Amino acid sequence: MIVLHHLNNSRSQRILWLLEELELDYQIKHYKRDAQTNLAPSTLKLIHPLGKSPIITDGDVTVAESGAIIEYLVERYGAHLKPKADTEALRQYQYWLHFAEGTLMPPMVAKLVFDKVRANAKPFFVKMIANKIADKVMEGYYMPIITSNLEYVDTHLQNNLWFSGDELSGADFQMSFPLEASFSRGGGKQYPAIAAYVQKIHQRDAYKRALEKGGEYAYA
Repeated sequence: MIVLHHLNNSRSQRILWLLEELELDYQIKHYKRDAQTNLAPSTLKLIHPLGKSPIITDGDVTVAESGAIIEYLVERYGAHLKPKADTEALRQYQYWLHFAEGTLMPPMVAKLVFDKVRANAKPFFVKMIANKIADKVMEGYYMPIITSNLEYVDTHLQNNLWFSGDELSGADFQMSFPLEASFSRGGGKQYPAIAAYVQKIHQRDAYKRALEKGGEYAYA
């Protein structure tokens, strides 16, 4: 039996969506973020030393990291979600599967960190200095990268139904989280193809079932 160790408001939601799309028998073990730190609870370290979600166990097998989990589930249970060998669709599949966390997410996480610096810096003179530093780094480095990345994704989605072409694939599950995060923060107005894509996946029956089972998820 597959067990998904599921943390609220996390990348785990895309694994839950995949499990529902595959119509597999599985169990969910729910974990809640710490209200003060927003970190995963230490009990997750009993499953994997780093204590981060998502993690799945499948019998004696433990798999962590979203991309690795998606590849494992697709290879073992969902061959139809991986394009055929030596095709452009497969090359796109592999590219976007790695692009999501290798290129798209790091500057978005940096933006989140700097936003928290702005919000939490005290007293006033410290806040003023912190804001200036954060603004300079964001405007001079991270925001141009984020904008370039999202424009690139939006252009791809203008010309493709799904990330690997005409068919849903494992790459779509991997890409869903960063695009949902962007869309939830108002990115849909600037990137209409991304907005349409996010709305499309939110309308899927499997996605709706995953939301019902997963609980709190701010990006939906």
